Amino acid sequence: MQPLAPGDELEPGLRFTNASTELGLRLTFLVDERDEVHVEVGPIELGLRHAARSERLSFAYRDGGADHVDQKVGLRVCQTVARHVGAREAEVLERLSEHTEATDTQGTARIREIHSTRLLELAGLPNERFYTLSPYLGCLIGCRFCYAQSRLDPMRALLRLPQVPWGSYVDVRVNAPALLERELRELPRHVIKFCPIVSDPYQAVEKRFELTRQCLQVIARAEDPPPTLIMTRSTLILRDLELLREVPHAWVGASIPTLDDEVRKHFEPRAASVPERLDMLRQFKRAGVQRCVVVQPMLPGDPIALASALADVVESVSIGVLRGEMGAKQDFADPRFSHARGEDWQRHKAFALRDALEERGVNVWVSELPPAISSWKSVTG
Repeated sequence: MQPLAPGDELEPGLRFTNASTELGLRLTFLVDERDEVHVEVGPIELGLRHAARSERLSFAYRDGGADHVDQKVGLRVCQTVARHVGAREAEVLERLSEHTEATDTQGTARIREIHSTRLLELAGLPNERFYTLSPYLGCLIGCRFCYAQSRLDPMRALLRLPQVPWGSYVDVRVNAPALLERELRELPRHVIKFCPIVSDPYQAVEKRFELTRQCLQVIARAEDPPPTLIMTRSTLILRDLELLREVPHAWVGASIPTLDDEVRKHFEPRAASVPERLDMLRQFKRAGVQRCVVVQPMLPGDPIALASALADVVESVSIGVLRGEMGAKQDFADPRFSHARGEDWQRHKAFALRDALEERGVNVWVSELPPAISSWKSVTG
């Protein structure tokens, strides 16, 4: 976007506010000081859906995590950005390739140690801002239905990194703790969410690098620690149980899309078992740490039994449906599970689970944060 900097207008009524590579290359704009629009940039050769294109890049739009931008506004923003970016895209793409060659010293790019210039990413709607924090990019747990791959693969293509299967690569932000320490001093205070959409904070490489642990230590010793939510599919988080007890306003969450562990083995073979995740939450409950669960997507299994199991370990649950099969088309093609790919089935099971949870006194939430954290924001913000 050079020579523009965040805060500058690209044209009257179109203000450039942010750039991020957390979920692919995303540029954020404020239209007429009212509507926030994200423009997602990808290489044209991937054939991504787009509203505008330059010679080598495609541009698509969305806002605040929802696809309800006015089409005329979205088209106008993408076309304007395409004209601006296209003027120097060859130079920028060449520089990206040179950077990748310098960091990929082994020629495999499966586990890369990288230095980032920013860690905390502002997210959420304007009335519910929070930061996402990802010490790693890419995830070795590699749930094939995970929609993060649709965002990260275009960025890897821009960097001329190999297009390898989701779950086989991870970028390690080795300077994450130092960045976090600085940003906690300099940035406005918001809730921090360790974001498993980009990568699980307790995937296998955490045993070696301990970046999640170090980031939690930074938060624990901060002058005014913000509420912190950490989501995972791994029981490695139990290693940090005592540390999380020291973090004020800490929340621990798990993704549990089914109670049937045979189904889990089919869709999430490298994640912790369902009984292990429930036991992990039970241990944090005994330790007095706040807990929540995300059920997304809905996978085959008894929603009533799942509601009963969750009611035993948490007080709030978020429910989401399948957001595209991604790399799990073969998994869903299995005759035992093919019915679960349908939109009607996903909604029916989600409604059944919601009703069963509410009958058991469990709060069902639909935003990005559990209700108690949202309440904290409204009181202190």
